[in-house]
Amino acid sequence: MPDRMFTRFTIGQFAALHGINKKTLMWYDEVGLLHPVEIGENGYRYYNYYQSSTLETILQLRDLGVSIPDILDFMGNRSPAALQRMISEKINALDEQIRQLQILRTALSAKHKSLEHLQTIDLEQIELVQMPEIPLITITVDKHTPIETGVELVLRQARKHQLSRLYEGVYGSMIPVTHLMQGRFYDYTAMFMEMPQADDTKALHVRPGGLYLRAWCKGTWDQIPDRYRHLLSYIKQQGLEPYGCAYERGINERVIDTIDDYITQIDIPVKKYT
Repeated sequence: MPDRMFTRFTIGQFAALHGINKKTLMWYDEVGLLHPVEIGENGYRYYNYYQSSTLETILQLRDLGVSIPDILDFMGNRSPAALQRMISEKINALDEQIRQLQILRTALSAKHKSLEHLQTIDLEQIELVQMPEIPLITITVDKHTPIETGVELVLRQARKHQLSRLYEGVYGSMIPVTHLMQGRFYDYTAMFMEMPQADDTKALHVRPGGLYLRAWCKGTWDQIPDRYRHLLSYIKQQGLEPYGCAYERGINERVIDTIDDYITQIDIPVKKYT
């Protein structure tokens, strides 16, 4: 029986042995990753058994997303420490991807739940709901700030916290309750984006947890002042005390064709008189 060291494989046989195609081996030869041990007079490439471990190492690193230049560098200086360092870097990168996917899943789950609620919502209803404390990215605006500018600024801040797409988070506007009480219904002071997965909340505004009055307003933003007047009257009738800021956000903008169908959710923190 011939020694396996001298057993040659054609490029097709060697590729099939490792579950890849011939073009991949030809490319590895071209970039200098893995050369055949012999090229016959007929131009055929041949590989031997002992090149299998080298190829499997290359394939593993490619599966991990390691670049060709980095693999070339590693293959020229192979050692357990070098491989451990490379794998550690990939573990860290995967951990970050998992963190980002968890943030995205949380956002999508919340959106799925809100869309389910949207289909059964009673727009005339006023609710009292308990809301958790949530950290927010906020940027200062006023009644003269174009909404496009506000969105751009809040998204710029969100990127510093690894949140780069608006669909990944809940965003909206804030208006102080004192402004509402004075009839200054367009005098917004901030735009926000929720950051429930934030690692460091020191630099963020924290929306207080507790009891909130929740209501909705359908149509253009000109409808909102009348809705606020109704809500302030309701709050007074119910013996509630509003405080802090009201938080507004659109809940159906991705599923409508006209602004007349736009629904704004309004959350106002309230206390019960004792």
